[in-house]
Amino acid sequence: MQRAGHAIAELALAIAPHSRTIWIPCGPGNNGGDGWEAAALLKAWGKTPIVTALSHRGPVPPDAATARHTATQEGVIFSEEAPRNYDLCIDALFGIGRFRPWDSLGTAWVQRINAGDAPVMAVDVPSGLNADTGATSGLHVRADHTLCLLTLKPGLFTADGREASGDIWFNNLGVDDPGPPCARLTGSPPAWARAHNTHKGSYGDVCIVGGAPGMTGAALLAARAALRGGAGRVYVNLLDSTAAMLDRLQPELMFRNLPEIDLKTMTVVAGCGGGGGIHVLLPQLLAEAARLVLDADALNAIAHDATLQAALVARPVNTTVLTPHPLEAARLMQTGTANIQSDRLGMAQAMAARFACTVVLKGSGTVIAAPGVLPHINPTGNARLATAGTGDVLAGLIGARLAAGADPFSSVCDAVFRHGHIADAWQSPAALTARDLVQAL
Repeated sequence: MQRAGHAIAELALAIAPHSRTIWIPCGPGNNGGDGWEAAALLKAWGKTPIVTALSHRGPVPPDAATARHTATQEGVIFSEEAPRNYDLCIDALFGIGRFRPWDSLGTAWVQRINAGDAPVMAVDVPSGLNADTGATSGLHVRADHTLCLLTLKPGLFTADGREASGDIWFNNLGVDDPGPPCARLTGSPPAWARAHNTHKGSYGDVCIVGGAPGMTGAALLAARAALRGGAGRVYVNLLDSTAAMLDRLQPELMFRNLPEIDLKTMTVVAGCGGGGGIHVLLPQLLAEAARLVLDADALNAIAHDATLQAALVARPVNTTVLTPHPLEAARLMQTGTANIQSDRLGMAQAMAARFACTVVLKGSGTVIAAPGVLPHINPTGNARLATAGTGDVLAGLIGARLAAGADPFSSVCDAVFRHGHIADAWQSPAALTARDLVQAL
């Protein structure tokens, strides 16, 4: 706890070096104890920490009680009310500890924290945020900075966590092995360089199956993304028989009817704009496609058809990727969207186990899971991707990486990272469209 208090105090000075008054609301557990330790150090360093503490009926943890005594001896100011003016707030209310529902005092303090003009620094995780899942009960601290202690917490990187945490800092407090991980953050992929002595056949073939009447754009976006993502050749099987057999913006795309495609040598991306017409093709695609990315309407069809689900489970290992958004995931798992979002990491793993394939659960902090593999949380991307067609682009990009023959799980992680990174690097004040995403590839 002394190490934690020192790390908190040091980061507080780095964030707000000219601050004088620092408000530290402390909870009744060890997170509060960390706040007491930081308060004592900040007082010794010439600052004016003001501590407000939530009452607690049970016994205070011994380390926290010692920290409170140290702060008292150091002359830290204690107050029953939050200060009117302060230069920095350090949220030491609950952290990763399980907490009781907010009482009137805790509610008032969180509302005061969120309404204040001063920067907010959370200890370990913002209070009110579930450290494991990123879910909140509604009222939670919205931090500008979060100092994560000992190990990174998955809840900071998915669901509500990214919005609540601000800039994330990390200090292992000198503990090199905090225990086995429950997930990993996806790292930046290596540059996708092509060897000189290669040809288009070296990078695999992708076939996009989708584009029902009125939705051909979805299939074309996926096809363009596959081509820009590195596939050697990209074929398109449109479900709209009246659509033009040419993409004037991407004439390299080759349009074929499904009987003309050798699925056994192909990476198939199915469902983008598929409508109801994709259902009748799925038995063949599930039985024959060498590698298969299932998106959008293909997922909806599988969710309502037990026979298709059995065919999905029967596919060879490491050959199939599902790319659901939360509503599609809820249909597949026969539950509600709220249940998916309340435990994105766990639900992605459960989906991967149930259907024996790699799952890309899209959303804030996209989760990539597969049977027997430690799940990954993707750190890139933002709300610029919340527009029609961006999921089709991701499906096509994943198809291209699978077609190249690299490790399937790593290929999916790399594609998701790259997709989100484009949104992070977007500089234009205009909205990021799916077409922009393809061009940026």
